[in-house]
Amino acid sequence: MAVPLRDRTGEYVENSVGGEKVRAFVPAPLPPDPPLSIGPFLSLYDRARGAVGRLDGVTTILPSMPLFLFMYVRKEALLSSQIEGTQSSLSDLLLFENDEIPGVPIDDVAEVSNYVAAIEHGMRRMRGGFPLSLRLLREMHEIILRSGRGASKQPGEFRRSQNWIGGTRPGNALFVPPPPSRLDECLGAFERFLHADDPAIPPLIRAGLAHVQFETIHPFLDGNGRLGRLLITLILCHAGALREPILYLSLFLKNRRDDYYRLLQEVRQAGGWEAWMEFFLAGVAETAEQAADTAHHLLALFDADRRTIRGFGRSAASALRVHELLQRRPMLTIRAASKELGLSVPTVTKAFELMASAEIVRETTGKRRGRLFAYPQYLVLLDQGTEPLSL
Repeated sequence: MAVPLRDRTGEYVENSVGGEKVRAFVPAPLPPDPPLSIGPFLSLYDRARGAVGRLDGVTTILPSMPLFLFMYVRKEALLSSQIEGTQSSLSDLLLFENDEIPGVPIDDVAEVSNYVAAIEHGMRRMRGGFPLSLRLLREMHEIILRSGRGASKQPGEFRRSQNWIGGTRPGNALFVPPPPSRLDECLGAFERFLHADDPAIPPLIRAGLAHVQFETIHPFLDGNGRLGRLLITLILCHAGALREPILYLSLFLKNRRDDYYRLLQEVRQAGGWEAWMEFFLAGVAETAEQAADTAHHLLALFDADRRTIRGFGRSAASALRVHELLQRRPMLTIRAASKELGLSVPTVTKAFELMASAEIVRETTGKRRGRLFAYPQYLVLLDQGTEPLSL
């Protein structure tokens, strides 16, 4: 039995789950009807669009863009996973990728590493001409959940049972997404919205609308939050607003998570799209501006350190190669650097010792064997906001 709401939100349907009556919510198809009123936040939209444009411009002027992207994607993966409850730090992830065992549960770090792989897969597929589609989202979901705590939650498959958000069961949940019997209908409409070429809905607005709809449909048993946040960047890259996946809202949402969850509920309950869009565009503007600033700071850091290394005399050439590797892997052992670069252990050791004496790197273990060197100023810039959430 359907309980209609305003056209702009959707409808509740009564469903029986585990022997109790549950009211599940089926959202109305996008775009909102009546249409979104952009007037109240037009200046905020212009700021966000300008900030995204400037951030996209960074990708053309940074000679080290692939290196920045390499680390920035890892920071996003970490933050997005923290929102879901992992307790990993950026250092934990870098140690894990360096074949070192971090001091946190291995499942936490594996989840973050999977997220990195999912981003890379999605971008590679779209650059090869594959459309932004339900199939692509399923492929990425399978990667996100291929190991770690979500590995038993049907990776890559849309759910066939009722899920819920908050509470211990659907009957006392904060929110119950569409029942499985309505999932195909909701997802079909969602995919049509992703493919629609409507000039009245520019990419930023489309991304904000699609994120809420995806989180409301909640099509998977696990991993919806991570994939839904990633969807924002995928839409902007697919539309050509960004050339690289360099805009991520997880830090903003992590810091404002109470407002985030409240506004999602207001859209579902009262059609509050305008309030959500103001919040979303503020996050886009703030995040894009911070990302551009970070890129410029990193460029200045790398340039300054390269100038110092060039003064190392005969060891400069090998030290510059180690320094370049540190830009991708800012926590590195002598053994790993030697293997990666094809340089002898004594040569790499000398390079690290010279950089340590110049305070470019810092040895972190205090041991004579298995020494691990960090690029501290680089990590400070990337670490901002990555402290695990308190439980």
